[in-house]
Amino acid sequence: MARGAAQTLDRLAILDDEGRRLKLHPADVRGRLERLKPFVRWGLIAVFVLLPWIDIGGQPAVLFDLPARRFHLFGHVLGTGDLPWLFALLMVGGFALVVSTALWGRLWCGWACPQTVYLEAVFRRIERVVEGTGAARMAMDLGPWTASKTAKKLLKWALWAIASFVIAHIFLSYFVSLPRVLTMVLDAPTEHWSVFLIAAFATGITYFNFAWFREQTCLIVCPYGRLQSAMHDDDSITVGYDKRRGEPRGKPNTQTPEGVPVGDCIDCRRCVQVCPTGIDIRNGLQMECIACAACVDACDDIMIKLHRPIGLVRYDSERGFAGEARRRFRPRIAAYAVVGVVGAAALVMAALGSRPIVARVTRPAGPPFVVIVDNDGTSLVQSTLMIHIENRASAAAVVRLVVNEPGVKVIIPIPSLPLGAQERGDLPLLVRAPLDAHADGRLMHIVVHDDVSGTDVAVEARLLGPRAP
Repeated sequence: MARGAAQTLDRLAILDDEGRRLKLHPADVRGRLERLKPFVRWGLIAVFVLLPWIDIGGQPAVLFDLPARRFHLFGHVLGTGDLPWLFALLMVGGFALVVSTALWGRLWCGWACPQTVYLEAVFRRIERVVEGTGAARMAMDLGPWTASKTAKKLLKWALWAIASFVIAHIFLSYFVSLPRVLTMVLDAPTEHWSVFLIAAFATGITYFNFAWFREQTCLIVCPYGRLQSAMHDDDSITVGYDKRRGEPRGKPNTQTPEGVPVGDCIDCRRCVQVCPTGIDIRNGLQMECIACAACVDACDDIMIKLHRPIGLVRYDSERGFAGEARRRFRPRIAAYAVVGVVGAAALVMAALGSRPIVARVTRPAGPPFVVIVDNDGTSLVQSTLMIHIENRASAAAVVRLVVNEPGVKVIIPIPSLPLGAQERGDLPLLVRAPLDAHADGRLMHIVVHDDVSGTDVAVEARLLGPRAP
């Protein structure tokens, strides 16, 4: 199917009659919405690039340190014990996407999704600068290989490779601290084989995605487009075509064979030419539409030239396109809001209640206890505990154990343990107690005290011993 042929709903717009992929070269478009996109896209790119450089309390603003099992999020450090909260944070983000879709359709896809942002702001921008407009690129692809075409293709591919390399390494800095990434880039690959292979793979995937796969990521890989029908209702804002005003289509100031005056749509197909997924928005809401609003600016430009009102293609709801009033309040939105507020409040409370010192009791390998005889002939149960302590603060700490347990003799071999920021360590604890101290599964209370901040963290350990006869 040629790009100018009529598109139907029987197949994806990027496929021809035989199921082969059509390479899309969206035409350039200008308009009020298109002028806003660079600010949004480059603002999001700036956030992505700058976050690894920003320090909060001497630590990166965002760092997922998988080897150390620590996750730095804007001054808070989450460990493996906090994974439920990290999962809850991701769930709140996903829930926010559901709510935004119910309200504003696929606004995320067209304006803020990384796939759209980097494809349009970086890779297609390079393509336009090197090879020209959409029509020029299409003519070049259909034409023979000349010296000029070869030079332009090689330059474009080289610039794409550089962009992929930079994006992949910035992404890598979210998992390996930025200073380490810069050091690794300057070192020989043999010094960091595993990281080098990961970075090479990420660069290759980035290049493959943005240089060739492109819109297929949205249409084939991403499940969001297929799920949008479950999130939309007749009051959700989406990009659409006003059939009441546009139909029947035809040349300006003419009539159909039946004598009906034609509508405002002159069937110029400008909305199709600028679409990054190749659809015809006049066929209604489609899975392939990412709500980028390129067709809105394209149609408005034609309407202005024809001295007709803009908005034939616009952001509106299905009710709005049907001439009905859009409902602002809907029960599902209220339910979403309540659940979202509860979830967000729980996360905020968890973040505010996070402790700089975290401790837990572990037991070393070997027998959990031994029975010994004291100097006075008393049988004692001796067990060794290990107190694992994490300093999640951005400042150093000096921790020590405080135990006040009647009837139990406690030996603390290491009086105190200095811990740097984000460091962890272990303090052993030797416990000797009479046999009867274990009869009821007695709990022993241990306090981990930080001499620097004055923080106390209480932990409990159950005393183990032989069962009573």
